[in-house]
Amino acid sequence: MNKRIYTWGGVFADRNYTVDDLRKIKGKKKLVQTTASTLEEAEAARDAGFDMVLCKSPIIKTVRLGAPKLFLTATIDLSNFPTEKDVLNEAFKAMREGADQVYTARGPHIVEMLAKEEIPVMCHLGLVPRKSGWRGGLRAVGGTAEEALKLFKDFKTMENAGAFSAESEVIHEQVMNEITKRTSLLVSSLGSGWNGDIIYLFQNDICGEEEKQFRHARAFGNIYSLKQQIKAERISALKAFKNAVLEKNFPNQKETIKINDDELNKFINLLSK
Repeated sequence: MNKRIYTWGGVFADRNYTVDDLRKIKGKKKLVQTTASTLEEAEAARDAGFDMVLCKSPIIKTVRLGAPKLFLTATIDLSNFPTEKDVLNEAFKAMREGADQVYTARGPHIVEMLAKEEIPVMCHLGLVPRKSGWRGGLRAVGGTAEEALKLFKDFKTMENAGAFSAESEVIHEQVMNEITKRTSLLVSSLGSGWNGDIIYLFQNDICGEEEKQFRHARAFGNIYSLKQQIKAERISALKAFKNAVLEKNFPNQKETIKINDDELNKFINLLSK
């Protein structure tokens, strides 16, 4: 049942879940989340019955239009909003435009700043790809007892900073299971096994839009093949057009409009005066 809310933008709206709802069902119900970068993708997530959708903060209005009732997370890009003021301004803008929580890959000081404004915050723990240099590259996190304990402490740090949820990326499955049971954060598992509160995968991965998949992803469709067919068809059509022009077969009588012969003669006479 949808819940009636009053948004930060000052309008009434319906949501499938509120922050309070999600806190209450942690550990009781498995949720699914995906990304949307276009109106079409947002509508697809909605029509497929997804619980949650995530998008970049500049396109919230478009995604909200396609998925008006889904719990929406707005991601505040790591590099485009470098200062605390930048992040805070973008977070307020995101909430005003219809987000239900904001995502940041920044540290606990940023999470705390946003939480103090009562903005629901999704932090990022485990593998943070843009910070992978600190971990020796793109790899799974929590493979040793010491690293797993450090990761658990990171979860607790984010809890204490006021985070509401955590994108938990490429963490060893058993470690993710133990941490999920011991954290109040709503755990969104991206490549970290089935034991998170939310199972999350990018829409382009789900739909098979790339030729190759990451190890933690699985394609449930084959849009890549369709795109290749469209690409081939586009090239074929363009070549056919070019050849038709060179062979004086386009445009022909069907694609042109001719003036009445009498009017044409009058026109030519006028030109010669």
